[in-house]
Amino acid sequence: MEDAEIKIFKSEDGRTEIEVRIKKESVWLNQYQIAELFQTDRTSILRHINNIFKFNELNKESTCAKIAQVQNEGGRHVERSISVYNLDIILSVGYRVNSDRGRQFRIWANSILSEYLIRGYALNEKKLKEQNEKLKELKDTVKMLGEIANIKSLTNDESIGLLKIISDYAYALDVLDQYDYQSLAINNTTLTSSCRLTYEDVKHQISIVKNAYGNSELFGKEKDDSLKSSVATIYQTFDGVDLYPSIEEKAAN
Repeated sequence: MEDAEIKIFKSEDGRTEIEVRIKKESVWLNQYQIAELFQTDRTSILRHINNIFKFNELNKESTCAKIAQVQNEGGRHVERSISVYNLDIILSVGYRVNSDRGRQFRIWANSILSEYLIRGYALNEKKLKEQNEKLKELKDTVKMLGEIANIKSLTNDESIGLLKIISDYAYALDVLDQYDYQSLAINNTTLTSSCRLTYEDVKHQISIVKNAYGNSELFGKEKDDSLKSSVATIYQTFDGVDLYPSIEEKAAN
């Protein structure tokens, strides 16, 4: 559930704000968050949850999930697995301990999920349209190559060239498709680098282009420190591990 979307629930009295995960067409909270939501202790929440599962009021497999949480303990990053519970569990507990808060959260969650489903439908519709457009482009390309072949007799080199165009085009479509569905694998990258790009290097390259295009005062003019930040970002690390380990990933970022 690492890629879950985060929304903030705020109680009607404004005293409680909770980060709520949205994933698998439901909202999810951990035991501490549920306790905070219903203004009670975690022990009470845990007892109610155990009873819900014990008497088979709800199915544990479909209403409970595990997420990894990284905590800093004595200067070390420790990863622990914690349980989160979906809207069915949250509301079931709410009716037992604080029905008014349960009502508030139900109304809020339903409005958020409705918005989430509508947006998801619109996104899927957009992806379907993009796929159809890619398919049409491929058909047009193949048709054009067929017409070329009919106009003249092709040499062996020309035939190989046309097949290479089709192959490269199909590969590009496949890469775009993998990117759209977040399944793009990063292979054959270059992990070693002979130098480290600096902000000064970037400014120097910009000045070269600036001189080549009339030396306008508007060209390459920075509005803030975002360029310097972008250069620094590609060398970011987490827990000693480079976030963008290859030259290609740094360039893409």
